[in-house]
Amino acid sequence: MLRRHRHAARLTLDQLADLSGVSGRTLSDMERGRSKGPQHRTVVALADALVLEGADRRQLVELARGGRLRDDGNRSTGLCELPRSVDDFTGRSAELAWTANLVGDEDSAAVGQVGLITGAAGLGKTAFAIHAGHTLRPDFPDGVFFLDLFGMSARPLPADQALALLLRALGVPDQQIPADPAEGASLYRSLLRERRVLVVLDNTASEEQIRPLLPGGGRGRVLVTSRRLLAGLEDVRRLNLGPLPLLDTTLLLSGITRDRGTADDDSVLTELAQLCGGLPLAVRIVGNRLVSRPAWRAAELVTRLADDERRLDQLKAGDLKVATAFGMSYEQLAPPARTLFRRLALVTGRDFDAALAAVVGQISVEDAWDVLDELIDLGLLQDSGAGRYRLHDLVGLFARERLKAEDPAAEREAIEGTMTSWLVRKATVAGRWFERDHGHPGHPGRPDAEFADVTSDEEADHWLRANVDNWLAALATTASGGRHSAVLDCAESLYWFSDRWMHAPHWHEVFTLGVEAAAALGDPVRQAGQLNSLAWVHLLPRDDPETALRYTAEATDLATPSGSTAHLASALHLAGGALRRLGRLDEATASETRAAEMFKAIGDMDSYCQCLGALGTCLRDAGHHAEALERYLDLWALLNEPESGVRPTVAEFIRPIALARAGECLGSLGRRPEAITKLVEAISLMEQAQLSVPQAHSLETLASLLADEGRRDESSRAYARAAEMFETVGDADAGRRCRDRVSTAL
Repeated sequence: MLRRHRHAARLTLDQLADLSGVSGRTLSDMERGRSKGPQHRTVVALADALVLEGADRRQLVELARGGRLRDDGNRSTGLCELPRSVDDFTGRSAELAWTANLVGDEDSAAVGQVGLITGAAGLGKTAFAIHAGHTLRPDFPDGVFFLDLFGMSARPLPADQALALLLRALGVPDQQIPADPAEGASLYRSLLRERRVLVVLDNTASEEQIRPLLPGGGRGRVLVTSRRLLAGLEDVRRLNLGPLPLLDTTLLLSGITRDRGTADDDSVLTELAQLCGGLPLAVRIVGNRLVSRPAWRAAELVTRLADDERRLDQLKAGDLKVATAFGMSYEQLAPPARTLFRRLALVTGRDFDAALAAVVGQISVEDAWDVLDELIDLGLLQDSGAGRYRLHDLVGLFARERLKAEDPAAEREAIEGTMTSWLVRKATVAGRWFERDHGHPGHPGRPDAEFADVTSDEEADHWLRANVDNWLAALATTASGGRHSAVLDCAESLYWFSDRWMHAPHWHEVFTLGVEAAAALGDPVRQAGQLNSLAWVHLLPRDDPETALRYTAEATDLATPSGSTAHLASALHLAGGALRRLGRLDEATASETRAAEMFKAIGDMDSYCQCLGALGTCLRDAGHHAEALERYLDLWALLNEPESGVRPTVAEFIRPIALARAGECLGSLGRRPEAITKLVEAISLMEQAQLSVPQAHSLETLASLLADEGRRDESSRAYARAAEMFETVGDADAGRRCRDRVSTAL
């Protein structure tokens, strides 16, 4: 309006400034809309200079008055000011992009108006929300407001008081704030509908506290932070903050300490960052401690933090304490949840399931699920998916401190003993599922009501793999406690299962404990069995045939006086495998032949089939490929014979290996198309049976045959799959070898 009247009067800005006495800058701000509510005397001076009268004069004066009223309502009151953001804020780029998308979605429904940011103590939710507020400030010309709701305190801020504070911050005079909370919430929503404001509501206690503070549509946006998941809130977008990646953690620590005047080695800072577990609060404390003590060497702090017993004590600087942050969440828990949380410190593995939590909590599994949900809701427990849970390293140390402080030593020892016994018993029952005659009356591994979740070999396999860290630690604890019978029973029960998971790194420990337990019990026959198991470990997973031979010799010496045919035959079979790998093929053939005869004589068709396969391999290694092929095909036929006496689970294991060996022999005989067909089928069977090691070797053989046939693309893909499988089982050299051949195959 002002520009239109100036142009009608044919005046420049400078000329109008001279006539009115109003500065040119003020005039420019008014015409560009930057000053929408100038003072009355200023508008009168302009109207006089422009010689405005009647309706034109009244309209200009009224527009200015309306602008002043709007400015009064939008002007910052100094209340609920956004705190300053730290200069060294690091990382969270994806999360910041999430907030930018939230506020930039102009056409979204209410769900686009509220962003809920959750996460455990120490993850920097408040710092993130404040940084996001400052970053987004240009998008909110009507203001960015911040309110701490004190959700972790004993007395969170009531919703009606929070509403009153926000209404004052938005410019509503005290006398106009409704006494009725519902009316106040309605007024608040109407203001957020009309104005482009961002409200950051930090440290929320509950859905009840936050609901009246959420917008109902329009231009306003709200960011909410909470340690709780607030699962009852509807129509919100959710962001769960996790620990910072190691690179960002290290960069944050470097940024905090960059001006401390002491050069710290990058590797030492990385080690410190690892000990902080990705928690920005812990990183801030470590960085502040180094900055406040310039003479300190970062390596000294690494040494202090490396001690688990002292780490939480070291993670404090002034009023910043990691333990205090965890403690605020802990105090929010109901008594049963506190008890379980403390006792979870006794779990030694990386993660655990609800069944183990029920054991340490001495509650039902159903109750354990409820308590675990409460711990997750407060960020004291991480849900790693597939029914598995874990404590963050630092949270685990806090749980251990609470356990020592609140639970008597005798009670702790009793719970730990109960957990250990339960794990060893369950591992034993799970292992029995893979033994001969499982499920027959009198078999020690029949389904047990105590372990109702293990009712098939598939469930047993899954439990043993998922819980290996826990039952292996329990087995070692049981051994150190002198419970030799339980240790030996468990080690023996895992013999057949070990074939299904032969690349696992822990079998040497399992069977060594078994040998020691049998020796302590004075049982040479069972000790011979465990020595044979150790020989198997060194023959296959460790590829150390010399050591395998030494163990088979010890097993033979122990088993011979008792006439234990099964253990003697096993020693001969394993010795045959070791001799073959050492190139002593005649001795290997003789040893495998004797073993096969002994196994057949005692009706052990499972082991007999393994010896037949080994004899075929001896022939193959000797260059007698046609004879070896005949032996493998005979074995294949026997394994597919319903009345063979071979257990289905054993046949499932041997069948793909026999087929793959037949394929290798066909390839050596120049019958490559037939060889490829056999290997493709064998690899598919190996994948179903989860036989990763032989599958990797068969893939490499297949890739070579495909290359010889000129099928370069297929060969390259087979080499790539073989490399992945070798890397999965920890054979880095073989993985590199196959990856090197991927490009050459093309």
